[in-house]
Amino acid sequence: MTAGGTGQPATDRGEKGGGARTALAGLTTRGRSFLAAGIAAAICAYVLGQPDLLRVGLLLAALPLICAAVVYRTRYRVAGSRRLSPARVPAGSEARVHLRMDNVSRLPTGLLMLQDRVPYVLGPRPRFVLDRVEAGGRREVSYRVRSDLRGRYPLGPLQLRLSDPFGMCELTRAFSTYDTLTVIPRVEPLPPVRLSGEAKGYGDGRQRSLALAGEDDVIPRGYRYGDDLRRVHWRLTARYGELMVRREEQPQRSRCTVLLDTRGTAFQGAGPDSAFEWAVSGAASVLVHMLERGFSVRLLTDTGDSVPGEGADGFAGPSQESADAAGLMMDTLAVVDHSDGTGLSRSYDVLRGGNEGLLVAFFGDLDEEQAAVAAKMRQRSGGAVAFLLDGDGWVREPNGVPDPMNRQEERLRMLREAGWTALGVPRGASLAELWRQADRERAGVTTGSGTSGGEGGA
Repeated sequence: MTAGGTGQPATDRGEKGGGARTALAGLTTRGRSFLAAGIAAAICAYVLGQPDLLRVGLLLAALPLICAAVVYRTRYRVAGSRRLSPARVPAGSEARVHLRMDNVSRLPTGLLMLQDRVPYVLGPRPRFVLDRVEAGGRREVSYRVRSDLRGRYPLGPLQLRLSDPFGMCELTRAFSTYDTLTVIPRVEPLPPVRLSGEAKGYGDGRQRSLALAGEDDVIPRGYRYGDDLRRVHWRLTARYGELMVRREEQPQRSRCTVLLDTRGTAFQGAGPDSAFEWAVSGAASVLVHMLERGFSVRLLTDTGDSVPGEGADGFAGPSQESADAAGLMMDTLAVVDHSDGTGLSRSYDVLRGGNEGLLVAFFGDLDEEQAAVAAKMRQRSGGAVAFLLDGDGWVREPNGVPDPMNRQEERLRMLREAGWTALGVPRGASLAELWRQADRERAGVTTGSGTSGGEGGA
């Protein structure tokens, strides 16, 4: 069976283990009861010398055996398909699974029980009873799945349970393929602000690059054989008395790197409401938001791995569709887990290799050494925003004892002194509100309800 297409007919997996053993193993409780009653009646008839009781016993014992033989010898040719709508769904949202069964044989089927295997986190196992399917006919059913935990979950294989009219025997025949449902992190819409200090993803406020690279193209130069005549600068040609070729510029997309701290030692707790899940969801929200604003974006983790990794710099370049880049990064975030690392040095080595544009980081707990490493990341970025999650605060009760050392405030101070726009993230905080607050702090505004961003900002 293949998703969205016709699959192979279902096969009986028990044929290799022996036909008789497979048929007897499929006896239901009713069938086993009839068989046991028949054998007991036959023994009593032999002991008591009652031939009529013997005939009753033989009838009781033969009925489930005949039903098992008939069900086992049934050869329906049934093809199935599965379609996910959608195949990628945010955590906490529902997806619908459509199943289609086609009878590709020339004979009608009997009563069929259709069952699909799903992981327990997606809900109960769906079961459907299909009435008689005529030759060449089809039946379509659907069910819904939902998970609060991100991840990749297999659906299938699809199973058919064949039963006789008396309910004496049931045999399971299964397809061999399955599909995968990807549950991605929740994405929170973010307001447009100007954290990068620039106007748009493209335009006058952006860095520009030359269409033809080279030092000779920095200023207009003399005409060379093979140059396009459309590049002739006629005003300078009239001034210098020879053909002068003008430079051509093209806008270069601004860059944004989203750094996600995945160190296992930096986060405490687990589950949909944990600090780590908030950080993953926040990274996903910023990635989608910046792609929509026209930025070249990449995802970087503390291990130094970057996504999507196109080219040497790891950014999603202009040749890559934003939807494809977003899908690739969402698939990565769907399965990201805690790393075994204890430091941020690998990600720092990646960031110090060039000008990364805007840097948005989601940090867990930072000790003094890692806070110093994080502070140095600001040196190679045009703008830097850090969201610092207090792991202890997320696992403490709301009315619990506060941290007497106030370590988070000390780490925030170190980052701010290095040039970061650093914000602490309390439990249950809204990323959209923190996003506005970061814009206000960057603009030097500490109070007020409005945002300083405008149209086309970050």
